[in-house]
Amino acid sequence: MEEDRSYRFLLEMGVPSLLLEGGRWRCFLAPSRLSLSQALHNSCCRKKSTSPKKIISDVTFCDENAKEPENAVDKRFSSEQQASILHVLNTASTEELEAFRLLRGRRSINIIKHRQNFGPFQNLESLMNVPLFQYKSTVQVCNSILYSKTGGDKRKLPENRFLRKLLKPDIERERLKAANSIVSIVFGTRRIAWAHLDRKLTVLDWQQNDRWRLMKETTYSSSVYLEEISSIISKMPKADFYVLEKRALSIQNSSLFPILLHFQIMEAMLYALLNKTFAQDGQHQVLSMNRNAVGKHFELMIGDFRTSGKELVKQFLSDSVLKADPRVFFPSDKIVHYRQMFLSSESQRVEELYDSLLQAVAFYELAVFDSEP
Repeated sequence: MEEDRSYRFLLEMGVPSLLLEGGRWRCFLAPSRLSLSQALHNSCCRKKSTSPKKIISDVTFCDENAKEPENAVDKRFSSEQQASILHVLNTASTEELEAFRLLRGRRSINIIKHRQNFGPFQNLESLMNVPLFQYKSTVQVCNSILYSKTGGDKRKLPENRFLRKLLKPDIERERLKAANSIVSIVFGTRRIAWAHLDRKLTVLDWQQNDRWRLMKETTYSSSVYLEEISSIISKMPKADFYVLEKRALSIQNSSLFPILLHFQIMEAMLYALLNKTFAQDGQHQVLSMNRNAVGKHFELMIGDFRTSGKELVKQFLSDSVLKADPRVFFPSDKIVHYRQMFLSSESQRVEELYDSLLQAVAFYELAVFDSEP
């Protein structure tokens, strides 16, 4: 009886409600407010179902055009990808837009009109304000623009797959190819080293710092890390990219947790302090490079273990003096200093110093000069 009273009350008020499928509750409106098509639809739906009982959402049942979550389109693409797509949407002419199959006809015209009336697109989500663009078509168009610029279908990008394994975060190949200089950074538990190379593989700067308090502090104080890393960064030269070595340490081994924590703090600090313009332009300047990929490039791997690159670096130094066209070039005014630094490190295990140079060379040869193995 109580259910019947509720039913009659809702009918009188014209309020839509829910019914359990296979039971009694259904999405309905007051009969006086139903259109003929709605009445026929609801009449068909009153037939009992043999499927298990379940709640039918009024959003799904009554509104088939429910909106996607806010900024859903933008979240599907990295900041670099968004910038690339927006550049096309905001600068391309009608003819250039129609070069993309999904933008032919009225869609390209509508984009131009929207730009003229409302100004440039501020985000990908705003493309859905243009006539003929809904969520699904917007995502498809964005993918069409993005992957046509990088060579076509996602499934036909072995080069990009290789780069994604080599470097994090994902970066546009055009930006990598345009790099004039990089600083390669390798840090351990006792020291940090960096090598500054230009695209001719000339060593502009190469040094290490082992006078820090990190890992001596058992509390992992954030202020200590900030002070030490800020001091080191102040000595580093400016470059287009800062490339950090990415180690693969197992979190299964609890004894390695302090070292893993140290590496994570170091990486986070370097990303934050060296990505100085990220808040303004969304462009990454700091990248992480796979350590084992560098080892494979120089044939330093024995199984999963990477051997020392000391002898290879020693060969680079020697070839720079003896060969007319060495693989790595050390300027004549610095070669003596670098040789002395190298010789003074031979009695110690200064792998960070060797690895910083090798990583810089591998970056150019693998990511810039199309030398994929």
